[in-house]
Amino acid sequence: MRSPVTGARRQGDRFEVPAPRLAQGISITVISGFGVITMLNVRNAVSGAALLGTCLGAVLILYAIQFMVTSSGARRWSARRRALALVTQALLTFVPMVWIGVAWGSMAGPLGGSILLLLPARLAWPLYGAVTLTILGWCQSEHVPALETGYFTISTALTGLVIYGLTRLTDLVREVHATRAEMARMAVTQERLRFARDLHDLLGYSLSTITLKSELIHRLVPANPDRAREEVASVLGVSRQALADVRLVASGYREMSLESEAAAVAEVMAAADVQVEADITCGRLHPLVDTVLATALREGVTNILRHSKVQSCAIAASVKAETVRLTLVNDGVVPQEAPRTGGGGSGSGLGNLRTRLTEIGGRLTAETTRDGRFRLVAEAPVKPVTVDAPDTGEPPCPSAV
Repeated sequence: MRSPVTGARRQGDRFEVPAPRLAQGISITVISGFGVITMLNVRNAVSGAALLGTCLGAVLILYAIQFMVTSSGARRWSARRRALALVTQALLTFVPMVWIGVAWGSMAGPLGGSILLLLPARLAWPLYGAVTLTILGWCQSEHVPALETGYFTISTALTGLVIYGLTRLTDLVREVHATRAEMARMAVTQERLRFARDLHDLLGYSLSTITLKSELIHRLVPANPDRAREEVASVLGVSRQALADVRLVASGYREMSLESEAAAVAEVMAAADVQVEADITCGRLHPLVDTVLATALREGVTNILRHSKVQSCAIAASVKAETVRLTLVNDGVVPQEAPRTGGGGSGSGLGNLRTRLTEIGGRLTAETTRDGRFRLVAEAPVKPVTVDAPDTGEPPCPSAV
């Protein structure tokens, strides 16, 4: 839940601050700490209010530049802007040392960090080393004791590395969180596509069946009211099943049976006065393969009812060499209304089936023959490639909606 603290989330009895904001806050705190230490060093080394004020002003300017350099937008600066920032920082780092002495040398550490952040690695690391050696040489030229020389040299090197490391880590945290957000958006998009495919595959067949039977009822009412009542009952059953299918799609998973679907298809085609030959000899299949092939059969029959003047239809399914093959052939294809056989980019119909079969290691082929027949072949491995667990007869875990 949202806490009173903006951008924070409560977990148990504590507040969790978003990682990018926390990382940025740590970087700002560390750099500010370096600035305070520098001011204290200058305060102890400089006498006179005017000179002290000038030095503190220079420190503020330097650290203002440093904060801009460590911001996320600095990596997108132009070469000219980078050069201007580094030259200004270098001048304010080394020129005051002429008057103030080595006490001002603590400003060289942030300069080293800026060099590492703004320049290519092949140029940045030699210049970073040169800055550190400059402080070492300056201390020796001023006859600074060895202990203090070591302190200033190591402090310069470590300060540059700390600023560089914290800034890069902050950038990486931002990138990781941006990637996570993008992955979440992609997951939502994929789930929407899954839902759309399931809805199309399930309702397309059901609505086509309802339309077909309704037309039959319209013809039967005057001549055969008893048969019409039977067909009305059948339409009600199809509509109830469609409603149940929609609810199952919303829950994330619907298991289908190829044999049951073939029986339902034969009934629908018979009601449309279509001669059906069905030969389903594949036996018990993995639930995922069974569902995908049943969906392929349903989509194929939907295409038959929509795009052809069918009189006969042949359905066959068998297992050969660890591959399940479903074949659907019908006559009466009207060329200008033949189902599209292109890739799956259309986002519906045969494109959906190609996507489903590809996900489990199968494939789909569809073609219109010269004698006016449409042939749909769906092949899938007995063990789908997307399921690593052994076949226990249980349906795979549903995806969350």
